[in-house]
Amino acid sequence: MNGMSYTGTGTVTLSLDGTNQTASLPLIAGTTGPSVIDIRKLYADLGIFTFDPGYGGTAACESKITYIDGDAGVLLYRGYPIEQLAEHSTFLEVAYLLLNGELPNAEQKAVFERGVIRHTMLHEQIRSFFNGFRRDAHPMAVLCGVVGAMSAFYHDSLDINDPEHRRISAFRLIAKVPTIAAWAHKYSSGQPFVYPSNKYGYAENLLHMMFAVPTEEYRVSPVLARALDLILILHADHEQNASTSTVRLAGSTGANPFACIAAGIASLWGPAHGGANEAVLKMLGEIGHARHIPEFIAKVKDKNSNARLMGFGHRVYKNYDPRAKIMQRTCHEVLAELGIKDDPLLDLAVELERVALHDDYFVSRKLYPNVDFYSGIILKAMGFPTSMFTALFAVARTVGWVSQWLEMIEDPSQRIGRPRQLYTGAAQRDYPPLAARG
Repeated sequence: MNGMSYTGTGTVTLSLDGTNQTASLPLIAGTTGPSVIDIRKLYADLGIFTFDPGYGGTAACESKITYIDGDAGVLLYRGYPIEQLAEHSTFLEVAYLLLNGELPNAEQKAVFERGVIRHTMLHEQIRSFFNGFRRDAHPMAVLCGVVGAMSAFYHDSLDINDPEHRRISAFRLIAKVPTIAAWAHKYSSGQPFVYPSNKYGYAENLLHMMFAVPTEEYRVSPVLARALDLILILHADHEQNASTSTVRLAGSTGANPFACIAAGIASLWGPAHGGANEAVLKMLGEIGHARHIPEFIAKVKDKNSNARLMGFGHRVYKNYDPRAKIMQRTCHEVLAELGIKDDPLLDLAVELERVALHDDYFVSRKLYPNVDFYSGIILKAMGFPTSMFTALFAVARTVGWVSQWLEMIEDPSQRIGRPRQLYTGAAQRDYPPLAARG
């Protein structure tokens, strides 16, 4: 065991058919959720490995940060239900919680918020990095490049074994990624960069850097700032998903935190992960009108069709994504604030949701709306281009990535990640001379 918080609950005995070999594997339990079998000695005892493509049935680490019960539709940050945090908390307070394990008191909250806000500026030489990209570069490409390059600017604090270096790196990442994301948008649109301002909160600052221009006074709407803050809270962490696992795997090599987060950004870029809300809008645009929904649903059910119902279903959730319910309410608040009374896209989304939730084909497969179904509509209404959707996801998830990275570094059982494989290629064979090859 790794000396942490495992609770023994017995053993599982495996026998290898045709031999007298057996393995007694510890069965261990966490705070909540299913118990797991510790298979670390399976190869030593039986000479075999497990086979689990996608790691859907394998726990690769111990974590105290996030818990998901997909069947019940439960998401907890450090034990707190996402619904309660969404209603009562702020993104930076949630960030403190994820990083430190407990909610801050008033003094801790003020110190942490001040620390993040004071690190939002980028080194002035980083501006030149943007000029190396084409004007139409995807913001995620810019994020990958610039976040990874940040390690070149902080040689004095890259010792991952130094707690103070880890702390300052965490502050820098959480504070500066929004600035990089906003500048990626400004660069692609041809507008001048807007520097962060210490008078704004986290979400307010992001809106300010995204949409302000030097020629006009920009007023940050409290409703929109709260909506964005809420989106950031809901996307802050989500257990051992693909990008988080990527961060942990990269971090297990001893790579610096900026490289690890850049790796996470690259993983998040995929349409099956962070790009899903962008795909929802594309799907709704292709449907076009509610009257076309039956035709589209028929295509989704057709095995010979490539049509997919984006924004429904989840790798983990087999119930209504708890974040989707919050996003649905927020969607109406944002549209009301913007004076959008009749939004065809929202009307189409609501009707598509209604049809899918009353169709046995989707209900039997537990394909319920997920957080991406509504978040894309909200961001579009707020003025964010679709190319920025995944970048905003990365802004939110940076907090989770950093928290998971810190936890991994401090785990005494941590080893370099090295998955095994089931080899199905050619067996050993001799090299034939060129003339003998057919």
